[in-house]
Amino acid sequence: MKRYLGRRKALKIYIGNEDTFEGTPLWEALLSRAKACGIAGATVVKAAAGIGAHSQLHAFNVWVLKQKLPIIIEMIDTEEKIKNFLDEADKMIAEGLVTMSDVEVISYKHPNFGNG
Repeated sequence: MKRYLGRRKALKIYIGNEDTFEGTPLWEALLSRAKACGIAGATVVKAAAGIGAHSQLHAFNVWVLKQKLPIIIEMIDTEEKIKNFLDEADKMIAEGLVTMSDVEVISYKHPNFGNG
C-alpha cells in the first residue's frame, strides 16, 4: 500500500528471551502493545548469540535446556506512532537497548492490498 511507502522510522529493541512483564514474556507483551498502538507490523528474532550490557556471552548450546539468548524486536512505522508506542514500552522494559533510525520504505506488498 502506498501509505506505507516513504520515510519512516525503524525501531529495534534488544532484550533477553527470559525477560518478562507481568508474568508474560516481554517480547509477547511488547508485540501486544505495538498492536494496540496501531504499529504497522513487528518482527521478533531470536539470536543465536550475543554479548549483553554486562559483557557476558549468551550463546545457543544444544546441551542446555534453559538458555538466555538475545531477542530483537523490529518495527517500522511513522515517527509519531513509534514514539507513542515507546511511551508505553519504556515502562515495560527493565533491561535492554532501544534504537531508532531513519529508513526509506520503497516497497510494501500484501496480497489483500495489491502491489506497491
